[in-house]
Amino acid sequence: MKKRNLSLALSLVFGISAMANPIDRETKEVKTEESTVTWKAYKVTGSHTGTVSLKSGALEFDGDQLVGGEFVVDMASINTTDLEGDYKNKLDGHLNSDDFFSTASHPTSKLVFTNVEASGKNSYKVTGDLTIKGITKPVTFDVSVYGSKATATLKVDRSEYDVRYGSGSFFDNLGDKTIYDEFDLVVDLQM
Repeated sequence: MKKRNLSLALSLVFGISAMANPIDRETKEVKTEESTVTWKAYKVTGSHTGTVSLKSGALEFDGDQLVGGEFVVDMASINTTDLEGDYKNKLDGHLNSDDFFSTASHPTSKLVFTNVEASGKNSYKVTGDLTIKGITKPVTFDVSVYGSKATATLKVDRSEYDVRYGSGSFFDNLGDKTIYDEFDLVVDLQM
């Protein structure tokens, strides 16, 4: 009986203290028009750069600590920035085609944070589920948060998402036509 009363008393004390200190979670929507996602892809003979637009996004905080996030990218917004005219239009069209991101059948990509660990002041190591072309794989990257801004840089292996065109992982003897599997994303977010 004494044991039961002690358990009941402890439950009551811890229950009340948990209610007195609720988790202070806040979701901050990303200003998609003011935020940028820049990509850089590499091939044997050089590289190309461009942008892609966020459709939506939010970061979740517990007090001032980052604890989560979720983003949707408008894949049809793929835009090459290092070319002009016909060359630009041709590459943009090719990136939207089934050779690359199949944007007609997969108009969005998604990133959902699954784990966030503080790695320093304002810095976090994030693991998330990245979905491209309906295929979801884990990615790990660093995020820095300063007030109403956040930045991240990550490498993505396109071969894991069935983006095979010009990949030495799938085709032999491509020579100087080889396009490397990994591409970089640099993300600047405004909240």
